[in-house]
Amino acid sequence: MLFTFFKKEVFRTTTRYILFAHTLLNDSVLLLLTDLVALQIYLNILLPVEFCILLCMIMEVLSRTTRFVITAMCLERYVAICLPLRHADISTLRRTLAGILFIWALSSLYVIIDLFIFTASAPPSYYAEETFCRYEILLLTEWHTYMRAILSNLEFVVIGIIVVFCYIKITIAARAASGDNKKSSSKAQKTLLLHTVQLLLCVIEMLCPFLEIVVQEIDFQIFVNVRYFNFIVFILASRCVSPLVYGLRDEFFFAALKYYACFRLKKTVSPHFV
Repeated sequence: MLFTFFKKEVFRTTTRYILFAHTLLNDSVLLLLTDLVALQIYLNILLPVEFCILLCMIMEVLSRTTRFVITAMCLERYVAICLPLRHADISTLRRTLAGILFIWALSSLYVIIDLFIFTASAPPSYYAEETFCRYEILLLTEWHTYMRAILSNLEFVVIGIIVVFCYIKITIAARAASGDNKKSSSKAQKTLLLHTVQLLLCVIEMLCPFLEIVVQEIDFQIFVNVRYFNFIVFILASRCVSPLVYGLRDEFFFAALKYYACFRLKKTVSPHFV
């Protein structure tokens, strides 16, 4: 899918495809790192805290970036359906790239704040310890854990309001439209529903560490099983939705994907892509 994206200029200059490709690349790196961490826990291998801190920070930024980019995708669909005359002016290449940079800056801000708090509260001996790589190793105080939970809930509320607003507006537009516009609005509605499911899984993923902390104190083997279940359902499954929404359901992208998947031998592909 990334190969298809980079081969066609129409994809590289369209906001929704740029966001889609960013999500694909972002999630690929995240899944690679989470796979390594899952194997580390499953094989019961301990690593130095200072190494785990860097790894966990990268994964946290990637995870938050995914949630924010999906929200941006919802907003892009809202503009395309409800503000079609302004869509070309709003969804420009420059603004899309600026939005992605802002998302990365915002995602990194959370981690930088946590790192400052951790540095101020961690004793020097803590860095020499060995542990499993999970973000909770940065949360050494109870108030820091509560602060992270409050920020996660606040983030959930803000994202939820944005998604509900976009869905209601697109639903109204779908009922008022006719012909091709109605078909486009209805498809955008279904796309938004899939994004809502994806965001819900991402939000549950944010809450999973708090459950895992409790389980770890009870029984380590149960903790390993619970963490593995959360990894499969809330990390892997949620990352499968974007390729489905924009890779397989999108007729234009899917046509180009089939063309390259068949090693350019498929002659029935639209001339627009050939």
